[in-house]
Amino acid sequence: MPTSSNSVSEAPGPLVTDKRSRHLHPLARYILVRAGISVLLIFGVTLVTFTLANLVPADPAQAALGERAASDPEIVAAYREARGLDKPLVTQYVVYVANLFRGDLGNSTQTNNPVLQDLSVAFPATAELALFIILFSIIIGVGLGTWAALRQNRFSDQLFRALSLVGISVPTFWLALAAFYVFFYQLRWAPGTGRLSAALQPPPHVTGMYTVDSVLAGQWATFGDALAHLVLPGSVLILYTVGLLLRFSRSAVLDVLNQEYVLAARAKGLRPSAVVFRYILRGASLPILTIVGLAFGSLLSGTVLTEQVFGWGGIGQYAYRSATTLDLPAVMGVGLVVGVVYILTNFLIDVVYGVIDPRVRVQ
Repeated sequence: MPTSSNSVSEAPGPLVTDKRSRHLHPLARYILVRAGISVLLIFGVTLVTFTLANLVPADPAQAALGERAASDPEIVAAYREARGLDKPLVTQYVVYVANLFRGDLGNSTQTNNPVLQDLSVAFPATAELALFIILFSIIIGVGLGTWAALRQNRFSDQLFRALSLVGISVPTFWLALAAFYVFFYQLRWAPGTGRLSAALQPPPHVTGMYTVDSVLAGQWATFGDALAHLVLPGSVLILYTVGLLLRFSRSAVLDVLNQEYVLAARAKGLRPSAVVFRYILRGASLPILTIVGLAFGSLLSGTVLTEQVFGWGGIGQYAYRSATTLDLPAVMGVGLVVGVVYILTNFLIDVVYGVIDPRVRVQ
């Protein structure tokens, strides 16, 4: 008859567990830490936007009511009480954060609509333009930057570096005005302002991006018109973004060209294309991803002057109008969206870092 000690020793694994099974995977732990930091940063953004909006040296009640109504103290007092402006700033901030949890960003004094409703129209317009720009900028900028690095100090390298310098140096607002005047006013090659011709109706709302929604609805004429309206403002911003990505891609690729793993890959006789895509670009991907994320966040936060020139109706144009009319709820809403866009963009870039490079997630 077996002893109790033998029965215990022969028992299967529930009593004997691996300590490593009780710990999270390094990538999961890395993502959770980055997510927690992002949440704290979002709370910081709410505090910053609220504080800056209340430091504006102007009276929002007078700006909202107009000159005649603002001259009546009773009307001003009633407005302040209705909007909670007569309460201490700490109380106003607590109410502001509580409303944010309910999806209430306040009402715009400019449009008399909820700020969230205005942003739900303006942000997809900017997102559509930003996606169009960043897609072509990555293809062109990273491609030319890699080619320039592989042809270092040759004619093509010098040419691409000069083009990137021009793209970064030319003021975007001046280029937007020049492109609008030449290609629309003089040559009539491009459509005018707005996202869609006046003769066409917007497609059924799904994402708010006309090109995507028109494809989903099968409205190909609307898709072609929306795409045509994208080309001119997109090309203006692509020139700058391509110049930025080209310079950083070239520098990143040059940093890894003489690394030992690249030299070993070449010594093994791998095809040049395999060396470039599997070794060089992978090694240079982290700094390239950083600049791509910053560029994309900048585009998503709104290109004010370009949107104003082309009447795009995005978040940049909305922010400009809100600032000029002292529409504080709208200004705070835009500031919050811009801050969250940058935080989420950096969070996604950090996650991609952890996926690509194991050294990042174990540090």
